[in-house]
Amino acid sequence: MLSVALTGNIGAGKSTVAGLFKQWGATVIDADELVRQAQAPGQPVLRDIAARFGADVIFNDGSLDRAALRARVLADTTALADLNRIVHPEVRRRRLELMEQARARGDRIVISDIPLLFEADDPKCFDAVVLVDAPEPVRRSRLLASRALSPVEAERMMAAQMPTTTKRTRSDYIIDNDGDLPALERAARSVWEALLARA
Repeated sequence: MLSVALTGNIGAGKSTVAGLFKQWGATVIDADELVRQAQAPGQPVLRDIAARFGADVIFNDGSLDRAALRARVLADTTALADLNRIVHPEVRRRRLELMEQARARGDRIVISDIPLLFEADDPKCFDAVVLVDAPEPVRRSRLLASRALSPVEAERMMAAQMPTTTKRTRSDYIIDNDGDLPALERAARSVWEALLARA
């Protein structure tokens, strides 16, 4: 089984590439989905978040107020580090569990879709790292168009991630997404064929 980390800064198009890889036969483990599961009502992670950040980040129905939490951590690097310490061990534990299930099934390529691979995980744990990248102005424009964020929030979300120049030097494959969807598909297909050859 080839274990591949797929990453990319916000607005780069990583989720689109993950969807293509899945369509072409990969098993995809989505870290964002694992985060949502870990932060669900009744989960220990959500209790720890409430204990650290206060009851005002929890809605009356017991679910997480993601916007309130985001506003809290994006303005405070210590708070962001605390949140990562609460959430990421459980997400990593669950990802490893899903990878073992994939290995037992005999899956050929497992793609772990991890936005904060370099910030909060260990790239060396994977057989290959694929980075999806796009110029900062393009990412900013996509972010403002696709999410209900203010320009200030968008800037903070972008600033909270490591610059892609650093990530490019530490990645095995780079998919540049500064064109249209057919161009992205061609670039992703080229990387997919390389992964198949290694699997």
